[in-house]
Formats: sequence, structure tokens, C-alpha cells
Amino acid sequence: MPILDGDTTKAAPRKGRGFPRARLILRPHKSLTPEGFVWFIGLTAALISVPLLSILGNPIFWALLPFILAAVWAIWAALKRSWRDMDVYEEVLIWDDLMRLERHEPRRPLRDWEANPYWVRVAMHQKGAPVPNYLTLQGGAREVELGAFLTPPERVVLKDRLERELRPAP
Repeated sequence: MPILDGDTTKAAPRKGRGFPRARLILRPHKSLTPEGFVWFIGLTAALISVPLLSILGNPIFWALLPFILAAVWAIWAALKRSWRDMDVYEEVLIWDDLMRLERHEPRRPLRDWEANPYWVRVAMHQKGAPVPNYLTLQGGAREVELGAFLTPPERVVLKDRLERELRPAP
């Protein structure tokens, strides 16, 4: 599941606050495993090379070979780039007096947001939103989007989970 409970002792303690009472790590789902990647590239290379077998030993073979290799390389490079782009994740840290959201993306600087959890409101926008179940955190100086890469049902689960974590302890 893309919503993971993080070990709060692995989060960096804040000066004067200690370890957070809750830590959630949000990651997009990756359907292609490393083993699946190898199989896909291997099968693609094998199937794309089948037409070359009929002209093996012919000078045309050498004319077509660079294009076949370029096509396989392009597929490989596109899948690798897609994989790197999916290395995005969001970390939600909650202390008694601070809530912090950090968005980690490849090739971009860290983006963060902080607010007092007492004033934070989790809002789910159904109508007029860019995507179904658009989830935002409202509090502090601005409103931020949360879990943009999650599916709509996962955003509903995340909203319920955050509302439970933000309730004050009795």
C-alpha cells in the first residue's frame, strides 16, 4: 500500500520536541518490478529482432540493426526515466505542537510545509477539483495538496487516517 507507517524513531528528532508521535510516508504505486523490467526489455528485444532473422547474412541486416538497437535503447531509457520520476514521496510528521509535510522529488529541491496540528484541517474537495477526491491540508499561511500521486480511494483512506492522528489525545 502506498501509505506506510513510518518508524517514528527513524525520523529526525526536532530540537526541543523529540521524536514525532506519528509519521506517514506516501509513495506512488510502482507496478513494474526490477525483474519485470528485465523480462520486458528481453522479450521486446527478442520480438523486435525476429524480422532480422530472415535477412541474416544480407547487407540489409547491417542497415536495419542500428534502428532496432536504437528502438530497444529508447524503450529502456524511457522506462528508466519513468522509474526515476516515480521516486517521489511525501512524509507527514506530527508532533503535539507541529505538523510537517515534506515532498521529496527527483531533480527538485525539497518542498515543505509546517503548521500547528491544532489548527490544521484536512479537506477533501469533491467538486471543482483537478482530480476526484482532491486532498489538501489547510492551516498556517497556505493550503497544500497532499498525495497527488495516490488513487482516489487511497486519498479517502489517508484523509480518515490523518483526521484520527490530528485528534487531540484524551
